Amino acid sequence: MTIGNHSANSAGDARYWFYAVNTVFFVTVLRLAWLAFGGTDLYPDEAQYWLWSLHPAFGYYSKPPVVAWLIALTTRLFGDTEGAVRLAAPLLHFAAALVVFRIGEHLYDSRVGCWSALLYVTLPGVSASAALMSTDAPLLLCWAVALYAFVRAREPGGERWWWAVGAAAGVGLLSKYAMVYWLASALIYLLAFRDERRHLGRFGLAVVLALLIYAPNFVWNALHGFVSYHHTSANAASHGALFNPSHLVEFVGSQFAVFGPIGFAALLVIIGAARRTLTSRPAALLAIFTLPTLAMMVVVSFVTHAEPNWAAPVYVSAAVLVTAWLVRGGHRRWLIAAVAIDVAIAVVAFAAHDVARAAGYSLPARYDVLHRLRGWRQLGVAVGGILARHPGALLLSDDREDMAVLMFYVHPHPFDALKWNGESHQINDQFDLEADPKADIGRDFVLVTHHPENIQRILERFAAAGPVDHVVIPLGGGAARNYTVRFLHDFKGYRE
Repeated sequence: MTIGNHSANSAGDARYWFYAVNTVFFVTVLRLAWLAFGGTDLYPDEAQYWLWSLHPAFGYYSKPPVVAWLIALTTRLFGDTEGAVRLAAPLLHFAAALVVFRIGEHLYDSRVGCWSALLYVTLPGVSASAALMSTDAPLLLCWAVALYAFVRAREPGGERWWWAVGAAAGVGLLSKYAMVYWLASALIYLLAFRDERRHLGRFGLAVVLALLIYAPNFVWNALHGFVSYHHTSANAASHGALFNPSHLVEFVGSQFAVFGPIGFAALLVIIGAARRTLTSRPAALLAIFTLPTLAMMVVVSFVTHAEPNWAAPVYVSAAVLVTAWLVRGGHRRWLIAAVAIDVAIAVVAFAAHDVARAAGYSLPARYDVLHRLRGWRQLGVAVGGILARHPGALLLSDDREDMAVLMFYVHPHPFDALKWNGESHQINDQFDLEADPKADIGRDFVLVTHHPENIQRILERFAAAGPVDHVVIPLGGGAARNYTVRFLHDFKGYRE
């Protein structure tokens, strides 16, 4: 059974494509301008991905390789700047929005496609993802391409599209392991409808292609003790009470921020009235690529915890599902309001700090959603000055995030730095995976820490220590990051 209205809409409506492309392009230009002139520092994870990009590989401790490959490409073209590190993110979402248009157009019509693209590109979660370089940006594009190819592959004469399904799914797995949820959703859909089961064979071949593309990362993991898989499972594992109602409420509430307040409310209405809202085959397909993964994340949030962005890829299909329901139900005003509110959220989030500063007011960190992107350059300059006073000393930090941003913002880059791992000796991150502390025995270090409880244990492994320096990084409204910096002489090595 072929779904959608493509045959009735084969000529399409060029106007809607024109509106969509130009609006999405305009939004993307604004995002690129913000990257160039916004003045924010790298988030610690971005700094670590940049470090990975200096040594392209088929895998890294916590993530598959595509995010590092993309950063390697953009920084080699445009230099090691914050904007270059993040450049791929808005471009990937630009492409994803246009694929979302094609999904909406093919399942419904060009009007739905256009509004779906506009809703997607203005989602608060997408605005945040387009401002940071993370694994979500390539994942969402691969999710969208795989979904569009899946829709086309099941049509008469669409067999060649199964190659695109497999390729997109494979690159998606190399971007983020959450792409496996897409594969599970596709299988659920094919099994749910008797007339769709004839595609199981070709879908199986697409999965084989996806796994072949993904295989290099599996081999890398096999050679490194499957560290990425262990990290991913530990990340979702419970570390406290078995049931966490407060985490559930927090996660569900966060989805109003990720998908927008009106968009997520509309999705809840669609779910609540499923017997009426999900009767058509296009709606059922979009729901299956949305609800199982979203429901699983809700359960995970209750049993342990779930980060707000863990459900992000489902909003590719949800954007089309909600748009179609609002447009075809005569509720276009709600759709316009959803886009307008989402745009307003982005403007406030990205401009509030600068507007307050221009008015001579220091915006408190708790009201600045971007406060985690501030102060790192200042820290790097301060630490770089202290390192310059101790020629030959290496950088030492006991925190993964501090280590990553210091290696980016201290100049010259301290690539020979050591992250302290003297107690557990476990592999907790890429720094631990690559460290060789025995090679540094006898060396001098400059310790940078904001964990005062660790200082004495670290001092015990050195022959002598210099005076204490304090570095305070103000974040606004009285909030600050406080660091202790000490020169340490003659590293004795970790305890065996």
